[in-house]
Amino acid sequence: MGELATAFMEIMTAFDRQDFAALRTMLAPDGQGVDEITRRWLRDADEIGAYFDQLAGSVDDVSTTVSDLEERTWGEVGLVTCWLDQSYTLDGEPQKVSAPTSVVLRRVDGEWRAALIHSVPLPEN
Repeated sequence: MGELATAFMEIMTAFDRQDFAALRTMLAPDGQGVDEITRRWLRDADEIGAYFDQLAGSVDDVSTTVSDLEERTWGEVGLVTCWLDQSYTLDGEPQKVSAPTSVVLRRVDGEWRAALIHSVPLPEN
């Protein structure tokens, strides 16, 4: 596993532990992502922080499995693509997500940080 895949897996491990303080340090200051619960873009650190605060009160038992992972690097920017299977409990209701996922990372102060996390949840067959 290369540097990008390692950085991504650390992000997913912190997410499963719901260690949102650690997650904040793993994101680029101008990072973006998608909130699958409210179905909207999160376009800066403040919005992502508010998303984490929301999750802390409503999500439990997070478990993520990553497969078909590939990484590419172009200088100070990299891309991880993979398949993400995730289960969790949202407000007491079990949820499952299966999604092709793309993560753009870039070096910030010598460390790989997530600049964009994007998953496309697909319905079960």
